[in-house]
Amino acid sequence: MSQRSPEPQQIPVVVLAGFLGSGKTTLLNHLLHRSGGSRIGAIVNDFGAIEIDAMAVAGALGDSTVSLGNGCLCCAVDASELDQYLERLAAPSLGIDVIVIEASGLAEPQELVRMVLASEHPGIVYGGLVEVVDAAEFDDTRARHPEIDRHLALADLAVVNKVDRAADGERVLGLVRSLVDRAAVVPATYGRIDPEFLFDCRPSEERIGQLSFDDLHEHGGHGEHDDHAGHLHSSYDSLSFTSTQPLDPRRLMEFLDSRPDGLYRIKGYVDFGPYDVRNRYGVHAVGRFLRFYPEPWPAGEERLTQLVLIGSGIDAPALDKELDACRSDAPHADEHGMWGVLRYVRDPDEDPAEPAEPAEPA
Repeated sequence: MSQRSPEPQQIPVVVLAGFLGSGKTTLLNHLLHRSGGSRIGAIVNDFGAIEIDAMAVAGALGDSTVSLGNGCLCCAVDASELDQYLERLAAPSLGIDVIVIEASGLAEPQELVRMVLASEHPGIVYGGLVEVVDAAEFDDTRARHPEIDRHLALADLAVVNKVDRAADGERVLGLVRSLVDRAAVVPATYGRIDPEFLFDCRPSEERIGQLSFDDLHEHGGHGEHDDHAGHLHSSYDSLSFTSTQPLDPRRLMEFLDSRPDGLYRIKGYVDFGPYDVRNRYGVHAVGRFLRFYPEPWPAGEERLTQLVLIGSGIDAPALDKELDACRSDAPHADEHGMWGVLRYVRDPDEDPAEPAEPAEPA
């Protein structure tokens, strides 16, 4: 196979959706305050609606925020206009690690996802659709907005917020699980989910010369719920897998095609051995979205497969056993063995309106 140039580091773009009052802004605030040193770029409908301590945060955000105050994002901009905002946030000079699009409470998540998938910007990648629901008002919300069932079916992660206020939180959780399509479902109070669900948190000491949301939270005012700040109400399950043996591409694709409910993210690098001796394959999966990135092996680096799997309620030992079964000691490559993998490698010249992954909503 021909040698490829390394892919540029891509920034995940997370679509945060949910009906009015579900807790989207609260969840975004939580992520901003608990980013672990990572920089979050936010695209929001109305910046003034974000309730962050003392609004001093406006100065801290600076160029890392795009404010849209003229209605639903899916109605206010088309894909080419959204690219302008994404390009601004993806500028290397900003050092942003993840972009969160907080949709209006009446936005159509499917259209927002389509816009991100259709983006022509090489520096961003789809980071998943997070649908937030209010556990205490879920039945009433479904009665007023029956389309919430369709929204949940599209979600990669469903956050059942305000479970502390629901009289029958477990019933609501069970109902939401019945409405999603293999997505992870996590309970939350005050929008607190572990940021590692959505993005990699850099150690705080990596921040240099930058006022962060962590700094504002720790040295500024204190919110009414700060006594709970160190306790996340919904943790995640994770598995780290390393193999010195190459993986068989067909077996790995069988694993990926049948990944279980609740497995939200897969990231890392894969060694396919004789199937491509020049390249390792970066893998990025979120929900049902999957993409591989071939890049030359770094000179002198040990050839390993290293994967991290993150989800909610996943059976880590079983997944580890399934990945272990993907190892291969075959000295030669099957001529067609890589076809399944290559379906998820985007050709730099392909039409961005024809995504290589089946995860785009129909």
